[in-house]
Amino acid sequence: MADEKMLPVVSQQNQPMGEITLPAEVCGGPVRRHLLHEVVRMQLANRRAGTHATKTRGFVSGGGKKPWKQKGTGRARAGSIRSPLWPGGAVIFGPQPRDYSYRIPASARRSALRSAFTAKVRDGQVMVVDKIELEAPKTKFLVEVLAALNTDSALILIPDADLALERAARNLPRTKVLRVAGANVYDLLRYRQVIVLRDAISALQRRMQA
Repeated sequence: MADEKMLPVVSQQNQPMGEITLPAEVCGGPVRRHLLHEVVRMQLANRRAGTHATKTRGFVSGGGKKPWKQKGTGRARAGSIRSPLWPGGAVIFGPQPRDYSYRIPASARRSALRSAFTAKVRDGQVMVVDKIELEAPKTKFLVEVLAALNTDSALILIPDADLALERAARNLPRTKVLRVAGANVYDLLRYRQVIVLRDAISALQRRMQA
């Protein structure tokens, strides 16, 4: 099919190990940039804590007594020293805790995920690696693998849990190991290189069809 893409497969030492065909469900179709924008906005909004708060008149302590009588003093009328007009007073229309999260349709999210991956493939920023096996779950071993693959900033997509690999990537700020089930548009666009394990291709195809 025209939308299928053939990519070379390499070992973790960057040695050729054949080729693999990426199905159209993974890297086919147009790159919908407006949809990428909408999904990234949604993801960032959903990550907001929304715990910001300011004190309104109901929360500022003090000010229960009228500071002076209404008339006869020559001063402006005042009902509380905690008025928003006074130093130490309340805040007018200040931010309050709220939930910023929202959802867009699942079909749109899948389409955006496909668009993001397609854009990476067309830009030559997707590498298929047969498998990654570390001597121990330590960062230095993963750094050696990344150096062999000629990258220092990568999103590594794995089919299932790999605790050793996930643990080894914790201390690398420019590298992230992500299971296919958690693949998302923001992370695909954030990292310069996308490394996909061979076994993750079929899982990625199922994810984009689900």
